[in-house]
Amino acid sequence: MDAITLLVKDHQTVEALFEKFEQTGPRAMKARKTLADRIVHELSVHAAIEEQVLYPAIRESLPEVEDDVLEALEEHHVAKWVLSEIDSMSPEHERFQAKVTVLIENVRHHVEEEEEELFPKVRKAFSADQLEEIGEALAGAKKLAPSRPHPKAPDTPPGNIAAGAGAALLDKARDAGRRTKKQAQKKVAKAPAKKAPAKKASGRSKSTR
Repeated sequence: MDAITLLVKDHQTVEALFEKFEQTGPRAMKARKTLADRIVHELSVHAAIEEQVLYPAIRESLPEVEDDVLEALEEHHVAKWVLSEIDSMSPEHERFQAKVTVLIENVRHHVEEEEEELFPKVRKAFSADQLEEIGEALAGAKKLAPSRPHPKAPDTPPGNIAAGAGAALLDKARDAGRRTKKQAQKKVAKAPAKKAPAKKASGRSKSTR
């Protein structure tokens, strides 16, 4: 799969999650949190692979779009800060809905600029074989990418490659911990309630006169 096709599919996956989130009602706290967690994961991986593979390739081969790439990096930076806040926020928090809404608006703007302005320039500048090679590199980077936002980490090579590897290991450990916690909570919820022990009858009998 070539690079542009892969990234556009990522955009479509995230947009579907956005639409599902927007359709949830104010009382659907569990559904909102589940969708928000998936949005955090998808966008964290997507941003990481663009920063590690796509943007460096563009900057090397298309110096005339340097400003576009720098703007995209800043948009990623802002999004990662909001993602990090959403990741640690309860869906009952009064700002939760607002933060996700702002994130959705910003990401949609970013996606529109990429698909309508940046990606056409990339497809024109790179050959089909080159786009296939970049696509393979993006797919490989996905397997090692951080699954959570790290706004303080470097976003350009070589710093983001080294930092991303360490962050990915940390994220996997955190994800495993969260899964274990959820499984434990489910087991507790499904466990039958313990009955209170029956009171033993008193062994003392009334004396008769």
